Amino acid sequence: MNDPIEKIKDENEDGYSNDDIYNINSWGADLSFRELITMYEENELIKPELQRNYIWDKVEASRFIDSLLLGLPVPSIFLANTSDNQKLIIDGYQRIMTVYDYVRGIWSGDKKTFNLSRSEKINARWRGNAFKELTSAEQRKIRSTTIHSIIFEQALPRDDDTSLFQIFERINTGGRALMSQEIRNCVYQGELNKLLITLNKNTNWRTLFGADIDPRMRDMEFILRYFALNNDTIKNHEKGSISLKKLLNEFMGNKENSEQKFIEQGTNQFTETISFIYKYIGQNAFFNIRSNNPEKIRKRFYPTIFDSLAVATSIALNTLGNKIPVIGLEEKRMALLQNEDYKKYITQGTMQIESIHGRIGMVLEKLYGLQYRE
Repeated sequence: MNDPIEKIKDENEDGYSNDDIYNINSWGADLSFRELITMYEENELIKPELQRNYIWDKVEASRFIDSLLLGLPVPSIFLANTSDNQKLIIDGYQRIMTVYDYVRGIWSGDKKTFNLSRSEKINARWRGNAFKELTSAEQRKIRSTTIHSIIFEQALPRDDDTSLFQIFERINTGGRALMSQEIRNCVYQGELNKLLITLNKNTNWRTLFGADIDPRMRDMEFILRYFALNNDTIKNHEKGSISLKKLLNEFMGNKENSEQKFIEQGTNQFTETISFIYKYIGQNAFFNIRSNNPEKIRKRFYPTIFDSLAVATSIALNTLGNKIPVIGLEEKRMALLQNEDYKKYITQGTMQIESIHGRIGMVLEKLYGLQYRE
């Protein structure tokens, strides 16, 4: 299946390493599954607000329970102490949830009774059994089994979880590598993250981006990108280039962006902008034209067309209000897509300040008659 999102080379190779120096402590602790289950139920052990998918199949989950019953060693898990004195699961989510599900009796995979698989890979003694069908000794063995936990804590800077993204990105060893927004969803929990989840369900946004919620949270990342590029810090940046990944991390980690004032303004701003684009430019607004046929639309979401059009439209709405032009905007957009300067700004060095200013400025001028930087 073709990816519905256009890949931009410069952005896909953004493997920045944070230059900040952190004071990070780590230590080991052997925690029983009884303790982990209690911590999870009491919200001391936390998972992402938008729960990561449970990806183990029934045989994989059953084999892990089988390993515990056989007394086999299991891999360590990684946890991080947060500034809110909770423990964030960095690595080990599948293992913890498998035992939690088995003990409570419902498997996350299908929401049905958790009976161990009848596969020959499972020991015949408990093949097909639910937790309540095990002997008391076997139940105690599962609950009492300890798993080595490596716990991280950022001592400095305080009240700042910015190192957790780096730790999460480098250590996570799940069945698939998590993408950047999936990691942010785990690390930067709070009102801004909840806002992104909510806005991602906006009807007009779903029409413009695509009806299906992206399982890797790239749609949420584009909303975050809109907010991060739509501010005076970017507008007043003179030259050079920025790391998109670092920009989005810092925006998510900025506690001011989780305050009620920003949440209310952000909700209204994004909703109004996306509604205007859908109504007056149309559902192809964030698509590009075909290079071999400029009259035809290439129906793939184009990140830099999105950020330039969304940010410019937001600025125009804020500046012009009801006087904003609404006639012929799609025709002007189509003409802009054939402009050589604009094509350069959306394809080459897209995180260079010149390109960011260039593409936003051209949309503002050509569609709305405004200057980006006076």
